[in-house]
Amino acid sequence: MSAPTLSQYLLNKQCHHSVITPQLEQLIMQVSIACKAIGITIGKGALAGVLGHAGSENIQGEEQKKLDIITNDIMLAATSKGGCVAGLASEEMEDIYPLPEGARLGDYLMLFDPLDGSSNIDVNVSVGTIFSILHKPEGKTDITTEDFLQAGTKQVCAGYVVYGPSTLLVLTLGHGVDCFTLDRELGEFILTETGMTIPEDTKEFAINMSNMRFWEQPVLRYVEELLAGKTHVRGKDFNMRWVASMVADVHRILTRGGVFMYPYDVKDASKAGKLRLMYEANPMSFIVEQAGGASTTGRVRILEIQPTGLHQRVPVILGSKNEVELVTGYHS
Repeated sequence: MSAPTLSQYLLNKQCHHSVITPQLEQLIMQVSIACKAIGITIGKGALAGVLGHAGSENIQGEEQKKLDIITNDIMLAATSKGGCVAGLASEEMEDIYPLPEGARLGDYLMLFDPLDGSSNIDVNVSVGTIFSILHKPEGKTDITTEDFLQAGTKQVCAGYVVYGPSTLLVLTLGHGVDCFTLDRELGEFILTETGMTIPEDTKEFAINMSNMRFWEQPVLRYVEELLAGKTHVRGKDFNMRWVASMVADVHRILTRGGVFMYPYDVKDASKAGKLRLMYEANPMSFIVEQAGGASTTGRVRILEIQPTGLHQRVPVILGSKNEVELVTGYHS
């Protein structure tokens, strides 16, 4: 029997898990269609004139790439009119996205980062899309920002797509993590791995070492122990891997283990961390925990944080459970 397509997989899940409703199935399919279009657009690169800066900034004050704007528009167009969402929020937009006039309100809210790692686009390194799906508050018809501010434990579904040598969709519905590979000839995502599991122990870590002088002492201590290697307290050598695209770094960890860290630092004291809770930390933490890993800020479990804003930032330490627990323990 051949491996199921994404739509066949979701239909089967709908039969076995009450969490999968027809609307949720349709919304995930809409996201997958958007990601196929994003992958095609990225693949054209300079041929389509989509590389380089757009000459604008997003809400975080970061310079936008042309593809940040293009991919954001693709995701909005694919999901806003299908009657599955009551509201959308994007890392690229300051406020929530008002649905088109006359659009039917769905049962879900979705947050997304349309192009994670876009700083890598011009040098042809893997990038991705991240999404998080929540229930709309029951009975609510006038959706506000506050409706999106739900803890990560409330997520119904989370996933990411990595645009690399192959295009992969990694998905959790709260019952483990499965991976789909885009068959470009068929135009379908095909289930290629089920029950993905992160090893509890690892010899790899991912962190931006150029920020070392800004780290807090617990993270500095932990990384210095890793660098000291097998002749010191850890008793083994570690390798560092850093792509600077969260999707690519997390996918490597999901595939073969490791620990990813974007910790709190004092480089900019006004920011508690670099990564966005709602668009990056929550969906990735949901996926990592469903694969047997762990995810904290160094002090608290990320999925238990009560959000205070759409673009709230948090420190992130996630991946192989024993390593995350060790560095988190150093903070306490």
